[in-house]
Amino acid sequence: MKLGAAFPSTEVSGNPDDVRRFVRAIEDLGYDHIMVPDHVVKPSLEDRDPPIVGPYTEKSSFHDPFVLFSFMAALTDRLHFVSGILVLPQRQTGLVAQQAADVDLLSRERLRLGVGVGWNPIEYAAMGQDFRTRGRRMEEQIGLLRRLWTEPLVQFRGEFDYIDRAATNPRPRRSIPIWLGGQSEPAYERAARIADGFIHANGKGAAAGMERVRHHLKVQNRDEASFGSELLTQFAKDVPETAQKLVEWHNLGGTHCSATSTSKSLGNSMDAHIAYFAEVKHRFNRG
Repeated sequence: MKLGAAFPSTEVSGNPDDVRRFVRAIEDLGYDHIMVPDHVVKPSLEDRDPPIVGPYTEKSSFHDPFVLFSFMAALTDRLHFVSGILVLPQRQTGLVAQQAADVDLLSRERLRLGVGVGWNPIEYAAMGQDFRTRGRRMEEQIGLLRRLWTEPLVQFRGEFDYIDRAATNPRPRRSIPIWLGGQSEPAYERAARIADGFIHANGKGAAAGMERVRHHLKVQNRDEASFGSELLTQFAKDVPETAQKLVEWHNLGGTHCSATSTSKSLGNSMDAHIAYFAEVKHRFNRG
């Protein structure tokens, strides 16, 4: 199983020296990849009618994944980079195609694009996109991204995007892997039909979610062995529980897992976050 570390952007951000130390430490510890979340606009949730409840506010920091990956890629030749997850339908498809292509080219094919529909209508409005059509839009976007990465010239007219004989240039040397995230039956079905893998959160439904994805893979007559399953341990409360979740996911047949260090009372000390990942890796290696 490939083991990743989620960059603690909501608690440690904006310092290039911290990023540099994190990347080099995670590589030295033997992790396989770094996962980075995505929220472009961070809204206040107070006094909303109807109420909006969510895990982040205007006080939460998130780096842009493509920009951060570009910086990280120059610091290592081995670590892979995963967006976990990019809220794809609120972004312009052509722009994502070129940004992802550039990161993949400059990192020598080390990008994995994790995408999802998100949950916050305020963020969609700020980005000029329709929250209500996000599921349909993402399905169209995924197919279009793959064409923009593999075809020298694209003619496309869909429900949401129109490209009149245009191209992504430079294109990546491959079709970049696209994994989906989410916690709903439509997300599981969509992933089994059009994605290369699925990123699960480690709530009580993660194992059940894996089984639902497996069910839909069978319905689609797709080979489970070629489909990835990643767990993000965002709800584990400490090192022992995180390591336990990693082992459990491995035993369930998971192919990837990313540990998280946020919400563990570590604050804005990058040294504390690095130490956390060191202890997680040590406990996981012990089995």
